[in-house]
Amino acid sequence: MKTPEDFLVENGLPEVRDIDRDSLVAAFMSEMERGLKGEPSSLMMIPTFVGVDGKVPAGSKAAVLDAGGTNFRSGIVAIPPRVENRMNRPMPGARSPVDVESFYAALASEVKRVLPGATAKKIGFCFSYPAEATPDLDAKLVRWTKGIQADGVVGQYVGKELLKRLGGGEIAIVNDTVATLLAAKATEGEKTYSSYVGFILGTGTNCAYVERNTAIEKLPGLDPNGKMIINAESGSFDKAPRSKFDLAMDAKTATPGSNPFEKMISGAYLGPVGLEVLKAAAKEGFFSKAAAERVAGLSSLETMDFDNFTAGAVKEGRQNPLDEIFSARADAKMARRLSLPVFERAAVFTAVHLAAFVIKTGEGASAAAPVAINADGSTYYKTRAIQFDETVRRELDDMLVKRRNIHYEITPQVDDAPMVGAGIAAML
Repeated sequence: MKTPEDFLVENGLPEVRDIDRDSLVAAFMSEMERGLKGEPSSLMMIPTFVGVDGKVPAGSKAAVLDAGGTNFRSGIVAIPPRVENRMNRPMPGARSPVDVESFYAALASEVKRVLPGATAKKIGFCFSYPAEATPDLDAKLVRWTKGIQADGVVGQYVGKELLKRLGGGEIAIVNDTVATLLAAKATEGEKTYSSYVGFILGTGTNCAYVERNTAIEKLPGLDPNGKMIINAESGSFDKAPRSKFDLAMDAKTATPGSNPFEKMISGAYLGPVGLEVLKAAAKEGFFSKAAAERVAGLSSLETMDFDNFTAGAVKEGRQNPLDEIFSARADAKMARRLSLPVFERAAVFTAVHLAAFVIKTGEGASAAAPVAINADGSTYYKTRAIQFDETVRRELDDMLVKRRNIHYEITPQVDDAPMVGAGIAAML
């Protein structure tokens, strides 16, 4: 009888030692370069017009708004990094439709609440809905996601409209991945970083990095001596090989064909991919008849349950359907053996992802001035099936330091990284 590993490989899920890291890094680099030229690419490579020059002075404070889901946050970001006078409430339009004036009135009210405690002239705003960035750090809303109902705001320059209601002022709008990159500057202190990468791996994934203006061919007329942050929208990378399990899962999503890389590494999808693995394995006879029948009847699988089961962990107060399905010891052991490679592949792909962007910065030649990577997100830090962060670091050590003499540092985790980064955008 074939082994579980043979079964996975036959269906396109390789053992991690057989993943061709170099080819994937090269494919990422090629897609980045094409996107920067304005050529067809799976990576959008969006110029943000946000730079990273300068030190963030200790004691600085900025008024900050944070909107990107169904929650709306405000507060004062202070350095060393912390959030003061925090407020969380539903995003205007999350529970019921709002008109344009009601939408901006809710935002303006929070700015007025926190602005007196700020020292920075600009307001920082982490705005993580699809939007076009502008050279004056505004954002033109393309469309709402997460069910926000404020149709009149679509197509507007959100910063400009908000400042109208405030009677003037300045604002710096960034998305969550750019803000995560900027949050690394809150950790540098007296350190010297040669460049920066911001990375999110939670429900979804994305990467941002610092690029030379001369490389951004689709945006002529930039200062040739300057640099800016590029938002890659890297979850849409489409050159990584997908297994039959990935394709089966993708076909059942609301957006088949979109964001293929995100669907192989991020929290919204690891559980559903795992379910396809387990269902296919049941048909191949890897489990007892009782377990096979039970897994065949499972309609969905959350990543938290898949992760906890694979780790052999019990989430207090939460009943895990896999514990019941694989109640027999032999079934549970086999199921974990089949499940673990899903997480191992995600960690290797994450490291490839990061390595490509670190290399693309063109920096990190000295250990005294590494490229800073600020990672944020629950999948990166809270996955239990494997030591995710440790695996990524080990892979990066090999791909970057040992083989290319490029130095990096994953910075200490920054709490509230999107808000902190938006505050730093205002301070800089």
